[in-house]
Amino acid sequence: MADEPGQPPALTTLSLAEQAPASKAVAQIVTPFDVSGGVDESGKLLPVDYDKLVREFGATRISKELLERFERVTGRRPHRFMRRGIVFSHRDLNLILDRYEKGQPFYLYTGRGPSSDSMHVGHTIPFEFTKWLQDVFDCPLVIMLTDDEKYMHSQKIEVDDAKRYTKANAMDIIAVGFDMKKTFIFSDFDFVGGAFYENICRMAKRITINSVRGTFGFNDSNNVGEFHFCATQSATAFATSFPHIFGTDRKKVSSIPCLIPCAIDQDPYFRQCREHAEKMKYKKPSLIHAIFLPALQGPGSKMSASVDTSAIYMNDAPNRIKNKINKYAFSGGQDTAELQRQLGANTKDDVSFQYLTFFLEDDEELERIRVAYEKGEMLTGEVKQKCIAELQTYVQSFQERRTKVTDEIVAEFMRPRALEWKGNPNPIVVEKKK
Repeated sequence: MADEPGQPPALTTLSLAEQAPASKAVAQIVTPFDVSGGVDESGKLLPVDYDKLVREFGATRISKELLERFERVTGRRPHRFMRRGIVFSHRDLNLILDRYEKGQPFYLYTGRGPSSDSMHVGHTIPFEFTKWLQDVFDCPLVIMLTDDEKYMHSQKIEVDDAKRYTKANAMDIIAVGFDMKKTFIFSDFDFVGGAFYENICRMAKRITINSVRGTFGFNDSNNVGEFHFCATQSATAFATSFPHIFGTDRKKVSSIPCLIPCAIDQDPYFRQCREHAEKMKYKKPSLIHAIFLPALQGPGSKMSASVDTSAIYMNDAPNRIKNKINKYAFSGGQDTAELQRQLGANTKDDVSFQYLTFFLEDDEELERIRVAYEKGEMLTGEVKQKCIAELQTYVQSFQERRTKVTDEIVAEFMRPRALEWKGNPNPIVVEKKK
């Protein structure tokens, strides 16, 4: 309708929107390719909302009761990652505990997408936890190096780059301390074929383009390899993919499930896998999820292999670690010592304290630091010094083990062969019904 003569022009919806300040809010994103806690209306970076992720992904929080059962069944105190909520959610961990209790077989599966010559401390979290689980359960482990996916997903990485990163990352992974007798590490570029490729095809036949779009947010600009890779990652969750480990009795082997320790950004791959596993006459994989070690820049961010100042790398020298923490580690403390004494720190935002939560073993010492820092009895510099010392020790121990990893050791870890394991030494014997 035209404006009345002599009247001001009507205020349209568009002009109102133009007059209002634009919101800077951005929703959080957590996918295998991108992790961000989002941004609030003022433009502030937010931490990842893990409660929201658990709801959206349909996972289950690890409860106090489940931790108590874990300790009762295994006879081992839960890892500090479990005690502190770093490993915080799961899918069917209770079923793995059922099997361990009864002495029934299962295996561990984890992996790494090699995209740099050295892993950083954030990458070691799932591997350290997986090694601990392997020791606790005394079970076989397969470690998948997804060099094919990294090549397909990156415009910068060529095949030769991916293969070089794979070898370097394999050496890093071995340096975590895995038992060669019960560990098989493989590269997709080298291993795909035979029984493994058969399972890739079985899974690929069931996954639709629409379901991949919905799960990963892909569109027509993603290459066909990215759409297909979900089937490749899923195949490792089926014991029949590894006849050299579990044998060739397909009916018997297909009943062996796996437990996948991983960061929660990998969960979308395995939602697809779990959706189709039983239709393929396999057990659904169980999962146990870890939160992200934040980047040095603070909560809401994830360490990046391509941004050196975001992370502590496993090949960083002690002085480099010290400089990175002092210069880049985001502080939850106050701007001055006087204010810090008066108001205390926000330990949830403080990167140095968060790193201590991941790497300091002593629960009582960690709690002492938390209370003192929040009360203002400790300054940021003191907490950073404790963080530096802990990380220097952690990285140096790793580097000492890394120097002992030879090409021959890598070749043996990656050679298809029979593995040796014992499982639960005192299983509950279930009497068969007559």
